[in-house]
Amino acid sequence: MVAQVDTSVQTSRLAFPYQVEGTLQIFTSPRRGFFTNVIAQAFRIAGQGTSVLIVQFLKGGIRQGHQNPMKFGEYLDWLRCDLMRTIETPDLEAVEIDSLKQLWQHTQEVVLAGKYDFVVLDELSLATNLGLIAESEVLDFLNQRPHHIDVVLTGTEMPESVLDMADQITEIRRSKRP
Repeated sequence: MVAQVDTSVQTSRLAFPYQVEGTLQIFTSPRRGFFTNVIAQAFRIAGQGTSVLIVQFLKGGIRQGHQNPMKFGEYLDWLRCDLMRTIETPDLEAVEIDSLKQLWQHTQEVVLAGKYDFVVLDELSLATNLGLIAESEVLDFLNQRPHHIDVVLTGTEMPESVLDMADQITEIRRSKRP
C-alpha cells in the first residue's frame, strides 16, 4: 500500500514542526546612504509573503510618524520619524526628541509582539551614538526579540557591544575605480 502525501501548500509558519531561529545582521559603512541593497532585500522578502518592517530612525521630511506607516503591498510597512528634517546632530528640539522616542517605543512594541518576521532598523547605530537612544535599551531589545525574527541593523559606527551579538556583519566599502 502506498502512503498518500499531502501536497497542499502551507502558508503559516505554524504548519512546521519547528521554527528557524532568526539572525541579527549588521550592515555598516563609513558613510551614510549606502544601504539600498538592504532595502531591496526587504522588498524581495516581502514579495515572497514575509511580514517586513523598515524603520528609519533619523530620516524625516515627510511628517510620517509611527501612526502613518507607508504600506507597500500586503507585507511591508515602512516607518519614519514625524520630523521635517533628517537628524544629523544630537541637538534636537523637544518635539523631535519626543517623535524619536515614540518611534522607538512603537518599534519595540510591534517587534516584541511578533508582528513582523523581518525587521530593518536603519541608522539605529547613529541614534545610539548621538545619545538619542540608549545603547543598553538596544541591547535589551535585541536580547528580548522573539527568536524567529530576523533583524537587520544599518549605520555607521556600530557600537562594539552590538557587533558582538551579530550573526553576520557586512562592511560596505566604496572602492575607487579609474
